[in-house]
Amino acid sequence: MALSLEKVSAAAPGLVDLYKSARVSLTKRGLQHARAAVYLVLDRSGSMRPHYRSGTVQHFAEQVLALSAHLDDDGRVPVVFFSTEVDGVAEISLDDHRDRIGRLHSSLGHLGRTNYHLAMKAVIRHYQLSGATDPALVVFQTDGGPTSRAAARDMLCLAAELPIYWQFVGFGDPADQEFAFLHRLDELPVPARRPVDNAGFFPAGADPRALADAELYDRLLTGFPEWLTAMGLG
Repeated sequence: MALSLEKVSAAAPGLVDLYKSARVSLTKRGLQHARAAVYLVLDRSGSMRPHYRSGTVQHFAEQVLALSAHLDDDGRVPVVFFSTEVDGVAEISLDDHRDRIGRLHSSLGHLGRTNYHLAMKAVIRHYQLSGATDPALVVFQTDGGPTSRAAARDMLCLAAELPIYWQFVGFGDPADQEFAFLHRLDELPVPARRPVDNAGFFPAGADPRALADAELYDRLLTGFPEWLTAMGLG
């Protein structure tokens, strides 16, 4: 069952407002009783440096953590950091979230290029080994298209057989051509390329912290209910 407001208040009082905002968006989508294992995937390509330095990625992780408190009951979100390779797999939790992303990021060495498919493979492996019976909602943050586009596209199509929904979030100017591939990925035809629509995408803007919490949660949850229904999980 979801974590109560009281439990969130006791463990992470700074996340209470985010928790309340997430609850409103979930209720609007008819997801107030939904269950899901929430994952967070974070881009560590070189162009992401300012977003880590400013605390934007930390704030985003806290937003996802607050959402997960409604969908899961362990107060933890696995985090996959990726660039050229998978840079690291860790977690952020209600009990340990303050500056957590910055500390992890600093420990992972040089920033590299952008390879989605390796991060996706790491999430799939973690989910399968976890023994989870609930579906997974993966919040996949990036600021540009992948180095290997074919590999990313093929991985998403293969993953459509699994109970995993991929919500891609772009950090950067919505008009940036870097996001053209993500728009195409979002629009891959069903059933010609994949049995169900298992992914969504939206750009969070050049300053993602300026996006209101309520709007972020609405966008994160836009395609998830339809996917649950298509998979027979809703």
